[in-house]
Amino acid sequence: MAYEYDVVISGGGIAGLTATAAFAAQGFSVLCVDPTPPVTQGNSDGADLRTTAFLQPAKAILEHAGIWPHLAPHAAALHTMRIVDAGGETPEPRVVRDFKSNEISDLPFGWNLPNWLLRRELLNRIGQLPNATFRSGISTTKLFTRTNEARVRLTDGSQICCRLLLACDGRLSPMREAAGIGVKTTRYGQKAVTFAVTHTRPHENISTEIHRSGGPFTLVPLPDHNGLPCSAVVWMERSTRADELALLDNEAFETEMNWRACDVLGTMSLVTRRSLWPIISQSADHLVSERLALMAEAAHVVPPIGAQGLNMSLADLATLLDLACKDPAQLGDQTMLDSYQRARHKDIAIRRAGIDFLNRASMIEARPLRDLRAAGLSTLYAMPQVRQMLMQMGLGAR
Repeated sequence: MAYEYDVVISGGGIAGLTATAAFAAQGFSVLCVDPTPPVTQGNSDGADLRTTAFLQPAKAILEHAGIWPHLAPHAAALHTMRIVDAGGETPEPRVVRDFKSNEISDLPFGWNLPNWLLRRELLNRIGQLPNATFRSGISTTKLFTRTNEARVRLTDGSQICCRLLLACDGRLSPMREAAGIGVKTTRYGQKAVTFAVTHTRPHENISTEIHRSGGPFTLVPLPDHNGLPCSAVVWMERSTRADELALLDNEAFETEMNWRACDVLGTMSLVTRRSLWPIISQSADHLVSERLALMAEAAHVVPPIGAQGLNMSLADLATLLDLACKDPAQLGDQTMLDSYQRARHKDIAIRRAGIDFLNRASMIEARPLRDLRAAGLSTLYAMPQVRQMLMQMGLGAR
């Protein structure tokens, strides 16, 4: 059987580009396609202004793929995860609890980078790999599989034969639909406003999650901007409130954002435009079909809490790479795919349920329930063994 590629990856987001570099670094021939040309400058129209925190296990994958050296100079380390409950009568911290990485490791919890920069550096790395090809402006449209191959139709009319099709093509995955795999979706009536700010007090490499109502307000460290401390912000609110915030002019928005931030980092100023994203939770009924594996948002979507989204995606990738490298001859066969399904299904279900619970708790409006949330945070923090277990689980430990 003559294959044009070992692996075809549908979707060139961060997960798809990382998978392209990772499989190619292991010697597999890889084609990645995406319908949208990547934006690799933060000030360009269409730039993805969100950030991604790579947790400790993800760093190992990036190192093996030769990507980490390109990212490290731009990354902000996350040494402390700070949870703030500000659910009292006024928007001010009433419970503050720090989870420090040195309680469980010599390394930071993770490293934070802007998404547009990640795309730039990932594409640079892919360009160094002779067995990796990235084609933008092209997407997958149809899928035909047999026991020993997958044939993928592209929008340019060509048909590609491969051993494994990897669907990284988002929450509306066309390849998942082509394989007839269903999804379960939860809608929270929330949206996230994302942007970056400078602030008058240093972040000290602390990622801060402020809970009041509507959803968390999360500040994640970034490298300094024009000599000032800088953080990425994910502000989750009920959809109607988020829509109102998105329509405010910058001056009015800064007033609202400083009120919601409870002065934890001093006075904050916008340094990027704002983006608005719907919040959902979603999971595919199955992670595999014949010669097809789902990963990243084609397989699961969770609210942006605890930096779990992309790190779950990279756990998918780590499992697939491990299986592929153990027996390259079985790449894409049913034995490999069944092993992937068994390895990832339970972990995804547990994390999706846990994040769903945390998100619903963060949305609480009623004052007595907000008081109960604050008491629960204090109780969990007071138990060292429980605190360390939660931190280990957050990093992806089983």
